[in-house]
Amino acid sequence: MDVDIPRDALVAFTGVSGSGKSSLAFGTIYAEAQRRYFESVAPYARRLIDQVGVPAVDAIHGLPPAVALQQQRGTPNARSSVGSVTGLSSLLRMLYSRAGRYPAGQAMLYAEDFSPNTPQGACPHCHGLGRVYEVTEASMVPDPSLTIRERAVAAWPPAWHGQNLRDILVTLGIDVDTPWRDLPRKTRDWILFTDEQPTVPVYAGFTPAETRAALKRKTEPSYQGTFSSARRYVMHTFATTQSALMKRRVSRYMIGGACPVCDGKRLKREALSVTFDGLDIGTLSQLSLADVAQRLKAVRHTGSSQEKRIAAERIVADVLMRLAPLLTLGLGHLSLDRATPSVSPGELQRLRLATQICSNLFGVIYVLDEPSAGLHPADGEALMAALRQLQAAGNSVYVVEHDLHLMRQADWLVDVGPQAGERGGQVLYSGPVDGLRGVKGSSTAAHLFPPSEGKGQPARPPRTPQAWLRLEGVTQNNLNDLAAEFPLGVFTAVTGVSGSGKSSLVSRALVDLVSEHLGQDTTSPSEEDEDLDGEPVASTGGRIVDGAAHIRRLVQVDQKPIGRTPRSNLATYTGLFDHVRKLFSATPAARSRRFDAGRFSFNVAKGRCETCEGEGCVSVELLFMPSVFAPCPTCHGARYNEATLKVRYRDQSIADVLGMTVESALAFFADEPALARPLGLLQGIGLGYLRLGQPATELSGGEAQRIKLVTELQRTARGHTLYVLDEPTTGLHPSDVDKLMAQLNDLVEAGHSVVVVEHDMRVVAQADWVIDLGPGAGQAGGRIVAAGTPQAVAKVTASVTAPYIEVTPVVGSSRAGRVPAAQG
Repeated sequence: MDVDIPRDALVAFTGVSGSGKSSLAFGTIYAEAQRRYFESVAPYARRLIDQVGVPAVDAIHGLPPAVALQQQRGTPNARSSVGSVTGLSSLLRMLYSRAGRYPAGQAMLYAEDFSPNTPQGACPHCHGLGRVYEVTEASMVPDPSLTIRERAVAAWPPAWHGQNLRDILVTLGIDVDTPWRDLPRKTRDWILFTDEQPTVPVYAGFTPAETRAALKRKTEPSYQGTFSSARRYVMHTFATTQSALMKRRVSRYMIGGACPVCDGKRLKREALSVTFDGLDIGTLSQLSLADVAQRLKAVRHTGSSQEKRIAAERIVADVLMRLAPLLTLGLGHLSLDRATPSVSPGELQRLRLATQICSNLFGVIYVLDEPSAGLHPADGEALMAALRQLQAAGNSVYVVEHDLHLMRQADWLVDVGPQAGERGGQVLYSGPVDGLRGVKGSSTAAHLFPPSEGKGQPARPPRTPQAWLRLEGVTQNNLNDLAAEFPLGVFTAVTGVSGSGKSSLVSRALVDLVSEHLGQDTTSPSEEDEDLDGEPVASTGGRIVDGAAHIRRLVQVDQKPIGRTPRSNLATYTGLFDHVRKLFSATPAARSRRFDAGRFSFNVAKGRCETCEGEGCVSVELLFMPSVFAPCPTCHGARYNEATLKVRYRDQSIADVLGMTVESALAFFADEPALARPLGLLQGIGLGYLRLGQPATELSGGEAQRIKLVTELQRTARGHTLYVLDEPTTGLHPSDVDKLMAQLNDLVEAGHSVVVVEHDMRVVAQADWVIDLGPGAGQAGGRIVAAGTPQAVAKVTASVTAPYIEVTPVVGSSRAGRVPAAQG
C-alpha cells in the first residue's frame, strides 16, 4: 500500500478489528521511526534495548521520531506503583529529604531512604511490601475433630507428598489416629510451626504398630523421608512456586495484614518520622492524587530555613505541574501507592500520556492505541483536550481508534479494510473526516454517518426480569456496605466514570459472592500460567440475601490473555484442536502407522519437528543487533516432522489445517458438527479472520475475550447461567460490537442472565436494565446513583452517565429509575 498522512495533525486510524490499523500505525510507522533512531545509537547499546523489529516497508519520507503509548496490562510486580510510573514518587522523596521536618537530633536522610524499593529505605520486617502474611492453627487446621490420618492438617499438600508427611509422623511416634484437638499442645505446635527438618526412615503402607516393630528390627525402609512443618510448606510454596494454581491453593491458609512495624507504609521508622505539612510520606502516598494536589496547593512554606523554603516551593510546583494532566485525564481517584497490576490498561496508558504531556517534547509523532478504551464518555472530553495539547506543542498525534466521537473530532482519517485478516490491509480512504461519507465498502463510514442521521437506538421494549439477585453489605475497594439488585433473565449494563466502583461491584463482589454460593472456582485456564503479583487477594465483604437459588452456573469472561507463550493458540484454547487431531488419527494412513491423536500435537516429542521443538521458528542471534526469528530451516514453519506431515485428511496436512482461517476451516469442516459449531460461533462473533494456529501472544485483549466467550457458548448450558463480562466492547469496531451484542442477546433469549461493565453508550442504550455508579471516582464514588431502564436512567439528573445515553422513549417500561432504598 501507498499512503500520505499529514504531520502536526490529529490522525485517527480506523477499520474493523483485524483490518490492519495497528500494523500500519505501530508495525510500520512507529517501528521504522524507532529503527532509524536506533541506527544512531552505539551498536553495543543497541543490543540492550528491546526493539520492535524491522518493518516491511520500501520508504517513508518525512518521518520524525516517534513515541508509542500502547495498551498494556500492568506489570505483574507489586512494587511497581502509580507513583513510580509517573515519576511523582521520586519528586516526593526529594521533597521529604530536602524540605521535610525532622525529629530533633535525627540526621538528614537521602531520597533513597524514602523508597520502599531500596535496602536503605524498606521496612526491615516486611521488606518494603507493606503487608505480612502469616499462618495460624485455625487457618491450617479448619476442622480439629479430624485425625491427622483424616487430613486434619488441610494446609499440607494433597496426594503422595501429604501422605509422605503423615508417614514420617508415624515413624516419629506421633499418634495420627487421635482427633487433632486431643493431641498435646506441644505436639500440635511442633507439627505446624517447627523449623526442624528431621530425616527419618519411612515404611510406606505400614500401620503404626508395624512401623514400630520395623524400627526395632531395623528393617530396610521404603525410603528416607524429610519432615517439613505445615507453616514451612505453605510459606515456602507461596514464595517459590511457578504454578499459579499451587500459589492460589496455599494462599487460602494465609492470613494477610498490614505490617505491624510500618503500619503498611512500607518504609523504615526513621523515614516515617520525617513529616511535611504534618504528614509522613507513607500517609501522603495513600491519599488520592486529587487529595494530594489539594493539600499541596494549600501548603504555606513558613517557619523553616530559607534553603528548605526554596527547595519546598520548587519541588511542590513541579509536583503540581505533573499532577495537573493526571487530574484532567480523570485519574484523580488513583493513589500514589496503588500497585500497577491493579490499574486497568486504559488507566495505565493515560498515566503514560500525562507523563508525556509534562515532558514538553517537540516535533514527535505520538502513536496511541485506543486511548479512549475503558473511558467514560464524560472523561473523553478531557482526553481530547490532552491530545490537542500534545498537538499544539508541535507534535503529530496518531491514534488507532474505535470511538465514533473521537473519530468525528479528528483532523484526518485513515480507514483500513474493507474487512479483517486476508480481506483487509487496504487503505480505503485517507483524508478529512467528512470525505469518508461517500466511501463504499467502509464499515466505519456506515457507523460514522448512519443513513438516518438520527440519534438513538431503535426502541425495543425492555425484557421483564424473571427474578432478582439481591446483595447486601457489599464491601470491596471503594464500595462500603452497599446494597445492589441485579435482575435475572435480562441484559444488565453497569455504568459510571472510571474508578466509580463498577469492576469492584461486578467483577469482584458479584463474582466472589455467587461463586462462593455455588462452590465454584472461577479460575480461568489463562490464569494457570499467570505470574501472581505476590499478594493474596483481599476477599469481598457482603452476602446474597435473595435470588441465588435461580443461578445454576457462573461464567466470568475477562480480557486476560488466553496464554503467555506461542504454544497456546485459538485451536488449543477452544478445544477445537482435540477434535482435529482425532480426525487425523482416524485416517487410514495414521492407523497403518499406528499414530494416535498425541502424534498430531506440536507439543509432543513424537510428532513435532525436533529442530524447533514445535515452535515453527528459531531465534537467530545477530551480533550488535536485536535477535530475529526465522522460519525453522527443517520444517519451514510447519512445526511437525516429515512423517507426521505425510498423513493427510482430505488432502490437507495437520499444518495446513492450523494455517486455515476460521472462515476457511468452517467450509472445510462443514460436515463435522463437533468442529462446525465452535467455528460457526467464532465466525458469528467477528473472528473469522483469525488463523486456527494463531499464537495467543498475537491476540488483542478484545480478541482473547471473544475467544473465551465462544469457548463458553459452545458448552451445553445446564440450568440458568449468569454471564459476567468486563468491558467486552474494548478494542471492537462498532460493526463487531453489533455481532457481539447479537450473541449476548441470544444468551438472554435462551433464558440466561448477562451482566456487563460498559462504557459504550450504544450498548448501554440496548440494555434491559442499567445500574449507574458514582457520582465520582474513588472515595467520591462507590454508590448507586440510578437503577432502571436506559430510558429512565437517561432522565436522572444526578447521573454523570445520563446525558450520554441516546435512547428513544419506550412506553410501558417497568420499575423505571428506582434507586434501591439503601442509596435513596
